[in-house]
Amino acid sequence: MELILIRHALPERRHVSDGAADPELTPEGHAQAEHMAKYLSTERIDAVYTSPMRRAAQTAEPLGRLLGLEPIVVDDVAEWDRNSNEYVPIEQLKAEGDPRFYEILGNQWDGADPIEEFQARVEAAIDDLVARHAGDTIAVVCHGGVINLYLAIVLGLTGDDRTGFFYPNYTSIHRVAASRSGVRSIITVNETSHLRNTGLPMGLFQKG
Repeated sequence: MELILIRHALPERRHVSDGAADPELTPEGHAQAEHMAKYLSTERIDAVYTSPMRRAAQTAEPLGRLLGLEPIVVDDVAEWDRNSNEYVPIEQLKAEGDPRFYEILGNQWDGADPIEEFQARVEAAIDDLVARHAGDTIAVVCHGGVINLYLAIVLGLTGDDRTGFFYPNYTSIHRVAASRSGVRSIITVNETSHLRNTGLPMGLFQKG
């Protein structure tokens, strides 16, 4: 089967006093999600899954609409900082010289799940989807940390190499060939051609 991992689009910066920040998408983020959905709508995709976090669910919505599929929420592909009361796009932290930029790269942000727990839940959730979709193509809209970690697992990386070893752009597409026997092969990483010449932000290093 083919597993398509998609990073969410650009979210708002948000801080709350109580509870999780869980921001929504910016107007630019909604536009990114529409471009991604149109790009993938020509492919045969059998199911669309999403993290429960707003930025992922809102990114999945136009893809599900164009494919005629209702996105299915999978709680365990939520980001490692899902319980944090603050969300700041990493590009803003880097531009401001904020020390939290380096904390994020080291998976040390307040509210972050411990790395071993994060890996266990992400790996189990995605392996369950693979087992349920033999011969299918599925899309999972999730987060940069989830994508980093899962591709690190496929590559056999361990320790600190499991997080932050590459940067997934907003609405970037990452394809993995996966079998129920456990064999995994990376097909593509960071597909972003749907954002080219749009003028929309792509992430840390590029603009559309």
